[in-house]
Amino acid sequence: MADEQGGGAAIEFRPSAEAAVVPDGPRDLALVFLGASLVAGVGDPKGQGWVTRVVGRTQHPDLQLTAYNLGVRGDTTADLLERWTDEVPRRWSGRSERRLVVSVGMDDIATGVSLARHRLNLANLLDDAASQGVGTFVVSPPPTDDPEYNGRLEILVEAQADVCSRRGIPFVNCFGPLKDHDQWRTDLAASSVPHHPGQAGYGLIAWLVLHNGWNEWLQIG
Repeated sequence: MADEQGGGAAIEFRPSAEAAVVPDGPRDLALVFLGASLVAGVGDPKGQGWVTRVVGRTQHPDLQLTAYNLGVRGDTTADLLERWTDEVPRRWSGRSERRLVVSVGMDDIATGVSLARHRLNLANLLDDAASQGVGTFVVSPPPTDDPEYNGRLEILVEAQADVCSRRGIPFVNCFGPLKDHDQWRTDLAASSVPHHPGQAGYGLIAWLVLHNGWNEWLQIG
């Protein structure tokens, strides 16, 4: 695993999606969403969050998709590392193509995880996935309604972008486009759960994911 702070070079292996595709018939793909409360859709009165909205727009005649939402409220990157080795492999069973979407970060800030440790945890998870031939896609945390919190989030999101860029992994920055977005801010203000959006806000996150390399990553038209 690459040492983000020690200057070690990232592993060169880049998982090839084509190598895992069954040549005849629909692709049999397991798509796991690993993260915390925003992945779980906490605060959405419709109970969909952004994950269900994205999965609903990902159906394709050439794709036999099985999607799993493994969002756990309060999880940090350290928690994801543990669950990645314990919970995720069960979802791969019997599937010929494996994909992983990671979205985490707010709880690292809330629990005092250092930026260096956050980078290292994320890097280790992505490198471990790559070594197993799993294609990964990372979605950043969105902004909150707390300016001080947002200042720290902005730095964390920049770090996530750098970790992904070093590895050629698709990364969606939800922080920048939503920071001054009127509908996002209105939805946050009306939410019953601090720092979490409602129906409209989760729809905005889903839109950003779907329009920033999602179909290209999954190789669907």
